Parts: sequence; structure tokens; C-alpha cells
Amino acid sequence: MATSHPVSKVVVVGGGIFGVSTAVHLVRLGIETILVNDGPLAKGASGRSLAWLNSARKRSAEYHRLRMIGIDRYRTLSARTPDAAWLRFDGGLTWDADDASNQIADVFAHEKDLGYDAQHLSAVAIAAVTPGVAASAVTPQGAIFNPGEGWVDLPSLIDVLSAEFVERGGRLVTDAGRATVTVVDGRATGATTTSGINFPADAVLLATGGDVPRMVAASGQHIADGTPIALLVRTKPADLALRAVLNTPRVAIRPTPDGALALDSAWSEEEVIINADGTYGVKDSTIEGLLKEAATVLEGHPKLELENYGVGPKPIPGDGEPVFGLLKDIRGYYVAFSHSGATLGLIAGELLAGEIATGVEHPLLAKFRPSRFA
Repeated sequence: MATSHPVSKVVVVGGGIFGVSTAVHLVRLGIETILVNDGPLAKGASGRSLAWLNSARKRSAEYHRLRMIGIDRYRTLSARTPDAAWLRFDGGLTWDADDASNQIADVFAHEKDLGYDAQHLSAVAIAAVTPGVAASAVTPQGAIFNPGEGWVDLPSLIDVLSAEFVERGGRLVTDAGRATVTVVDGRATGATTTSGINFPADAVLLATGGDVPRMVAASGQHIADGTPIALLVRTKPADLALRAVLNTPRVAIRPTPDGALALDSAWSEEEVIINADGTYGVKDSTIEGLLKEAATVLEGHPKLELENYGVGPKPIPGDGEPVFGLLKDIRGYYVAFSHSGATLGLIAGELLAGEIATGVEHPLLAKFRPSRFA
């Protein structure tokens, strides 16, 4: 039996994982949906994300719960696409620096209290659990292996979802220039691009990554912003045994579908040069440093070569928690803004599509409303 919805037409602004996931969920519900992006899909943060699927370490209970449900959706997708090289569940391994900041024992106890699958391993025990790690790099406090964690290649997932979106009748508009949300008499009425195209709609989802706080400010709304400029380095393919995601004091590493590695770190973010014209610069020494740090923690210390890198905003709300749902005082204007785009990508799109289609707020998103910044 067909279901009628109070909203019949939606514009989604943003071609990253939140925008594409919500758009495909909307067309699955029978909602006429237009997905608008200022360039190709996945050109922003989704194209330069480590994309580690996890709920490790400490965060609020509500955030942990949402992340766990997010991982569950990926497990369902993995069961439906068992041969997909872009989605893997080979675990995650993390260790801290050998200093007063080391929290491995405390984090392990916390994860066990939550029932989060975790093993506290000494350096010499790691090889029997997950391959490819240099035992000499692991600090004396040991490491935590979380066998239920994984990774996703977001551009590949976005390709799959966008193909379904178009096949189901969704309208995909790319390279049309930047879009702004049109607000008339306290209601979002669509979006207009810098190329002059107007897309009228009953509701709009703004999912433009680190640009969300700036864009909603144009309508008098405030979302606290902690977005840094981040760097993701991709190596050339190498013959490596590594399967798990590594989160270490000096580098985080994820395998890629083509046998290469994706690398990032906190220290390399701090070395990104922000030019006066808003462009970014990356020093050769930063790239070389990341490649060297990665080789140090990998078995055999292989020589890693640069394939390419991406640099730009990494969306992080000011309080670290996700921001999902309807803006205060503007009917029909929804936002999606979060650091954990990969882990939450599928579940956020599902829940937001349901809210937009029905007007009924989902309890899983209750703590993450943009109104908390009002």
C-alpha cells in the first residue's frame, strides 16, 4: 500500500556521505528528491576521510549507541555485498604514547564495561591476532584490538548509493555552483545555485560538511564549529599484510581497496598551511613525515611512496557531538554535520530521511539537535 507523506519534494544540498545517504533513503520512501552538489560527488570531506568504522574509546552513551547502530547498518550492507573490496571488517588496533597521557588500561576497562568487543594485547601477542604490525613500535602499555571494527571507502560507497538514487528516479545535479538554502517567512522553500538555478521544495537538507555552520548563520542560526583543516595521504599500492585499521600515537592507517594505504594524524593537521586566499599548502616534510611514521609501525618497515593527498576541512561540531535534524525556528530546514561521517553515514541518512518525510523526530537523534546551540 502506498504511503502518503506531508512532504512531497526535497532538495538535498551536499554530495558527501550524509547527503547521498539521505537522498537515497528519501527516494526509497517515494519522495521526489533532488541532490545538488557544487562539483563531483565525494569531492569534499568524504573523499579524504580515514573512514574507520568504530565506536572505540570514550564518548557519551547516546553517541556510542548511535555509532553502534551505524556499524550494524554496515554489517547488513556487507552481508548483501560480500565481495565488495571497499567495505571490510578486519578489526582495529590502537595504542597510546608511552607517557602520562597513555589511557590504554582505562579505555580497555571502559570498553569492556560497555560490552564493546576488545582485547588488551602485549606487543608480542598482536601477530597472532592481526597481521602486518611492527611489534617494536607498540608501547609497553600494550594495545587494544577491537575485532568488530572495520573501514569503508566512502567514494566507492557513494558511487553505489548515487547509482541507486538515479535508478529510483532521483535527480542528480552536479557542477552547478554553490547552492544556498532559500528561506521565506520562516520556511525553507528550496535552494538556489550560483549559476542561477532554483530548486523549489517542501524541505531542504543541508549536508555540506564544514560549511554547514557558516551557511546556517546566513539564516540567523548558530551551530558551534570546531572544524580543523585536515590532511589525508594516500600511498601507492604495496604488498603488505596489514588488514586492520591502526590508530597509533603518530599516525592512523587504513588499507584501501587497491592495496594501498590512507594515512592521517593530528600533528600533520597542525602543519597544513592556510593561505590568505583560502587555499591550502602542504609541506613536503609533512608528507615525508607521515610516510615515515607509517613505515615505522608496519611489519618490515616497508618503503612507502606517495600516490596523492587531499587537504581541506574536517567537519567537527564545537562540542564534538553530531548535529542532525530540524533547525530551530525555520520550518523544513534540516542539517547534517558530524565528525563521524563514515560510521554514521548510513544510519544518519536513514533517520533523517524518515524525519523529513514524516515530520516525526526520531528518539535516537534527540541529543543531537541543532537547537542545543540556540
